[in-house]
Amino acid sequence: MKLKISYYNFGVIIILIFGSALSACSPTVPRTPFPVPEDKPQSTVTREEYPSPTETPDLFLEARLQMVAEQIEGRGVSDPAVLEAMRHTLRHAFVLDRYLNQAYADHPLPIDYGQTISQPYIVALMTEMLGVQAGDRVLEIGTGSGYQAAVLAEMGVEVFTIEIVPELYKQATERLADLGYTNVRSLNVDGYFGWEEFAPYDAIIVTAAPDHLPQPLISQLKEGGRLVIPIGPVGAVQTLWVFERVGEEIEAYNWGAVRFVPLTGEH
Repeated sequence: MKLKISYYNFGVIIILIFGSALSACSPTVPRTPFPVPEDKPQSTVTREEYPSPTETPDLFLEARLQMVAEQIEGRGVSDPAVLEAMRHTLRHAFVLDRYLNQAYADHPLPIDYGQTISQPYIVALMTEMLGVQAGDRVLEIGTGSGYQAAVLAEMGVEVFTIEIVPELYKQATERLADLGYTNVRSLNVDGYFGWEEFAPYDAIIVTAAPDHLPQPLISQLKEGGRLVIPIGPVGAVQTLWVFERVGEEIEAYNWGAVRFVPLTGEH
């Protein structure tokens, strides 16, 4: 289902609904990937064949390749850059030690402070929905473990990621640095208000669910930029939305039912 949202000064948002009302949207998820605009061709960061003989042997390589083939590519994610990034990102480096044997399993996993690392398929799907390429600037709201930021960084994207929990912010920042990601900037604030200093962004991804569309994030999108975000009540099923800024309007696409931790903060 598609909605069209017109805005005039970022202070007033008028929703013109085509189909059923927002609160009653069907959670049907299309089988085909979200279309990527023709002016945003996909590209992959050039890397040596993996793994390099000089690197530490990757004991999880087989599990990771199987994860991508069966859980992600097998469900319809087809962007080559996203698939390659998922093959290279060491998911086991982002999970708690007690869940190491489930690092590449087909479900989310708990991390500290009541948060989670999302199911691999959801990470790949939301990344594909962004429609980004190497060199683009992406804002992430909800760093968590840092895994989503790492996937984007593997694609050559310039990542700006915000985490509200100080302890998670510190852990993720150190983890990403230890893994050699130099194209990620982190900030410990309430992500609802975005990161205006580096706006506008080619895309914004939100990995926790508010109960409404955050207006500050819409205002920080470039023309043609996309916001991928789950929206819905705390403790219930939410809806995954893609909002795309087109001139003086925001077009919205309903991608069906999901379940995320709530977006916390003073808003």
